[in-house]
Amino acid sequence: MSDANAQKPNSFFIDDREIDIRGGETIFQAARRLDIKLPHLCYLPKPGYRPDGNCRVCMVEIEGERVLAASCIRTPSPGMKVKTETHRAKTARKMVAELLLTDQPDRAHAHDPDSELWKVATRMQVGQGRFPRRSVPSPDRSHPAMAVNLDACIQCNLCVRACREVQVNDVIGMAGRGHAEKIVFDFDDPMGASTCVACGECVQACPTGALMPATMVDENNVYRGKPDRSVDSVCPYCGVGCQLTYQIKDDKIVAVTGKNGPANQNRLCVKGRFGFDYVHNPERLLKPMIRKDGVPKVAHEYIDPSNPWTHFREATWEEALDFAAKGLRDVRDQYGKRALAGFGSRPRR
Repeated sequence: MSDANAQKPNSFFIDDREIDIRGGETIFQAARRLDIKLPHLCYLPKPGYRPDGNCRVCMVEIEGERVLAASCIRTPSPGMKVKTETHRAKTARKMVAELLLTDQPDRAHAHDPDSELWKVATRMQVGQGRFPRRSVPSPDRSHPAMAVNLDACIQCNLCVRACREVQVNDVIGMAGRGHAEKIVFDFDDPMGASTCVACGECVQACPTGALMPATMVDENNVYRGKPDRSVDSVCPYCGVGCQLTYQIKDDKIVAVTGKNGPANQNRLCVKGRFGFDYVHNPERLLKPMIRKDGVPKVAHEYIDPSNPWTHFREATWEEALDFAAKGLRDVRDQYGKRALAGFGSRPRR
């Protein structure tokens, strides 16, 4: 073999393309560097998530090995030859997808027809499964912010890892054995009665729609429709600066997903993920207001939020900011600089 064609000492091959081996990197991750997009369901390639290798939808064939390997947990060795597009590998992945689809609601009535599972099925050209279905678990709408529909669950364990390992809340687990195994909250409590803190990490991780924002499904747990657009922003609550993405439909925010920012790495708290309804509240203040002259402050006085004009008048931002600054200056001038203090915020942990 000539020097030009010699294999590098620390490399392997994916579909006859040589690639270097990097410490801790799996075949799945290496394939992504070659722009080879293997399907995945139980693995979420985002910060904090380890691969689990239980859905088997990312199987590849390795030359010289008898069985297929789950690419998300298998690490390469020098000289290894991996094939992702052999008939055997593609047939195995397609069969796994069909088995998983067997227990799913049909796509027209799916809780999330745009989920990762349905995207995988579309790419593989797999329709509804042909095998007998299991009994359908009852939906759980006990939580005000999240809808639980375990008829769509494939037991990939992503929600368990999201809750236990990423957010370290340890509310979600697996119970039962064999065919009776299922996702549970605490001691098989309804989600709304569990110790769930509503961070929604499980919702963001779920690849099937078994866990969904309550705003994305109707009272019958049918998908309300895909958002029209998304807008990247920063959480408006505390000062941590978590980055997020608003999902918008008909000019209304319908859901929020975490974005990979330096402060949050895709994670959000209950306020950042679900506390967006104030945006569309009819009592929300949209313009600055200043208390009217001759209307004094009265302790514990009730002001009708639907009619604040009994006590306030509309002002421009410039006028309002100048008015507030003057009030602070007056306090400083009359009582000294130590009469003023400021409060900052930090996240709850």
